[in-house]
Amino acid sequence: MSQIKDYIREHEGRFLEDLFELIRIPSVSAKSEHKPDMQRCAEYWQSHLKKIGVQHVEIFQTPGNPIVFGHYQKDPSLPTLLVYGHYDVMPPEPLDLWKSEPFEPEVRDGHIWARGADDDKGQSMIQIKGFETALSLGLVNCNVKFILEGEEEIGSTNLEPFCREHLEMLKADNIIVSDTSMLSAETPSITTGLRGLAYWQIEVTGADHDLHSGHFGGAVANPINELCKLIAQIQDKDGRITIPGFYDKVVDLTPEEREMIRQIPFDEEAYKKFLDVDDLFGEKGYHTLERNSCRPSFDVCGIWGGYQGEGSKTVLPSKAYAKVSCRLVANQDHKEISQALVDYIESIAPKYVRVKVTKMHGGQAYLCPIDLPAYRAAEEAVGVAFGKRPLGLRSGGSIPIIAAFERVFGIKTILMGFGLESDAIHSPNENLPLDIFYKGIEAVAEFYKVYPKH
Repeated sequence: MSQIKDYIREHEGRFLEDLFELIRIPSVSAKSEHKPDMQRCAEYWQSHLKKIGVQHVEIFQTPGNPIVFGHYQKDPSLPTLLVYGHYDVMPPEPLDLWKSEPFEPEVRDGHIWARGADDDKGQSMIQIKGFETALSLGLVNCNVKFILEGEEEIGSTNLEPFCREHLEMLKADNIIVSDTSMLSAETPSITTGLRGLAYWQIEVTGADHDLHSGHFGGAVANPINELCKLIAQIQDKDGRITIPGFYDKVVDLTPEEREMIRQIPFDEEAYKKFLDVDDLFGEKGYHTLERNSCRPSFDVCGIWGGYQGEGSKTVLPSKAYAKVSCRLVANQDHKEISQALVDYIESIAPKYVRVKVTKMHGGQAYLCPIDLPAYRAAEEAVGVAFGKRPLGLRSGGSIPIIAAFERVFGIKTILMGFGLESDAIHSPNENLPLDIFYKGIEAVAEFYKVYPKH
């Protein structure tokens, strides 16, 4: 047994109760009635960080929810690590699907069951307890700053302005975040990339009112028909997106990354059965696990228009609408892509309808080089805790604040997450396996042991 394992085993009951105390605060950022709980949660983190040895801890009020900042200073000449987490959680509804109370944590079948058990109270506590363990054992050889916010689940509206306002206070060499997932305890992984997002609404207008399809059908363009034709021109038969310049800045996979993806246990037939589909479709030339994480994509998220009530109504609608989105990858700028789709739709739109494309929202993609010294430190640490070198894999999802960190601070973030797909984040019966909780703490403590030696 290592000294890190010994320390965790000795204090595992206290670590768990500290997490439970945090979980019991129903910090649901989406609901205004929980505003006092957001303050309580911030005060909990302020008190807890002080208790474990962080010298300076302060709560900053924002137009939204409070931000907690902590600073442990070892030596000003040493590198500085910035640890990020969020204390707000998703609403627990529907409550009738929970097997236990969402804000009264319960250990059952080797798992912690509660809202926030994984996302992100459990994972934030893994970071804090990993730091505490390393600090108690004299293994912290860097300065450490902490930032814990309460708005991640509602868009982190106030975090980027806060970071810009406090650039000097938050200055660091690397950022570490535990708010992502691994493949499994048996196949550990570190997230090396996140996809970005661009989102639009398309509106097609024909006549200024609905028309009788018998009197006007075949003489006047149908907006729904024309909308479908426009959408069909955005992607070709090989799954390639046809927007001019769309792929110009795409960072492709390296041979090393493709080799790591090939090591992921993946059964395509089981995947299809799980999804209840007869076959898969995606960009030609790429594996399914590359398409859903490392390549950009285009999707129609909603489409409507015309009569949708009971029975039939022979109507040629005045308007048709669609909401569409693209998942983007590293170096694709969501603002450039947003404008490119607008320009493309306008260039192919026929004159016999009026087409309006509204840019709605977006976020940048993120990519962490796997030869980065801080990444190598995380790779070594996770390997020690889980007994196997982790794979470095990009994720198909988006966490816009990670790209914002790079934009504001100009530094890279290590996405050292410990969640599992089975943790049911955002859903009823969210959970975190106990062994992952303790192995995660061990991995973070091991990280401090080797950072910044790499």
